Amino acid sequence: MDPPSRRLVRVSDVTPDAEDLKIITLARSTRARVAASEGAAVRDETGRTYTAAAVALPSLRLSALRLAVAMAVSSGAQKLEAAALVSDGDMDPGDLAVVRDLGPDATVFHAGPDGSIRATLTP
Repeated sequence: MDPPSRRLVRVSDVTPDAEDLKIITLARSTRARVAASEGAAVRDETGRTYTAAAVALPSLRLSALRLAVAMAVSSGAQKLEAAALVSDGDMDPGDLAVVRDLGPDATVFHAGPDGSIRATLTP
């Protein structure tokens, strides 16, 4: 069975609410705090947020989004409501798959380092 399709929508089609803007801000500040290539934040079903920066060690490489999801899971989150990635590069399909494992209905925002939304992925 093919996975359900996801679509990238134009920025004007989705207006982030205050909680969405909060996770984008958290992802930006996490990225900036450690001068990482990426920062991410996710929000679970209870409203808790988890943030992470990309890890690039010789023996361990993790994207910010994968690490944020892992932190949510290890803290007991059952479902994700939304996710945000701040980076200069494109979104990795593998990162999106990890978000979908816990948040099949989650909206995913991809923002640039200045916080401007580059793309929004909706279920």
